[in-house]
Amino acid sequence: MRQLEFFPTNSATPIMKWAGGKTQLLPQIDENLPKEIFSGGIKRYIEPFIGGGALFFYIAKKFRDIEEFILTDANRELILLYKVVKKDVEALIQAIKSIEEEYNPLEEADRKKYFYKVREEFNSEIPTVNYSHYEEKWIKRSAQILFMNRTCFNGLFRVNSKGEFNVPFGRYKNPKILDEENLLAVSHTFKSAKILLGDFSIVEKYVDDKTFVYFDPPYRPISKTASFKSYSKSDFNDEEQLRLAEFYNTLDKTGAKLMLSNSDPKNINPDDAFFENAFEGFNIKRVKANRMINSKASKRGPINELLILNY
Repeated sequence: MRQLEFFPTNSATPIMKWAGGKTQLLPQIDENLPKEIFSGGIKRYIEPFIGGGALFFYIAKKFRDIEEFILTDANRELILLYKVVKKDVEALIQAIKSIEEEYNPLEEADRKKYFYKVREEFNSEIPTVNYSHYEEKWIKRSAQILFMNRTCFNGLFRVNSKGEFNVPFGRYKNPKILDEENLLAVSHTFKSAKILLGDFSIVEKYVDDKTFVYFDPPYRPISKTASFKSYSKSDFNDEEQLRLAEFYNTLDKTGAKLMLSNSDPKNINPDDAFFENAFEGFNIKRVKANRMINSKASKRGPINELLILNY
């Protein structure tokens, strides 16, 4: 096995294409980080909706005084993948190589058949997967996750109410299914992280006054046609958004520094004060983002998103 130290932490980038990923917003988020993270006063970073992890990788690279990372998500397939990357990255690389060697030489019609065969197998095995106990068969499943993420339409990760992956085939001529160096770098970065499956509230016991928590929940839809909440089989509706706001208030009392991202309903309805009411008394800032996922190119463009801070 090669030595992971040849792939330093600062080279790691997200391995999953993720709807709502924060790569494009990193400069604006950096401008709004708590001053304590720059002075060394933050010793623990927590991200309860890890998703693609763009901010985590950025923080891990830039702030070496942070001693511990807690990364959680309710998406069981995502956490399964990340645990495999942390524990068995070499075996995962070999599994992806096997898929890539079978897939790449195929013509488009056969690639499409291959994709749907993998998707069907992936979904059919859900009842047999023990998501709470690490198993060797997680490796093959993780390879399938990365393969589908790289070859499906728009690079989405979306599941139905049964937890089944339901994104259709995407027509990519030369998809980069395996990025070996980045997988090794991510595995190395994950060594300092605790990776947990569960609801956002499970992080409470880890939070103190030397902690920075970044919340990036499924965004509240800004219109009836804008909803994209199916990262996991549970629905993150307004009731969940308000439960998260209550949890934010609870953590505020610990002295931790908190940041939360969400959509800005005022893009569509200037009178919609949902977040102003839910996070009354906190610092709400608006930042510019590009709408990256929309079936109509004409509707992709700059919109406002919210950063909600307790400092």
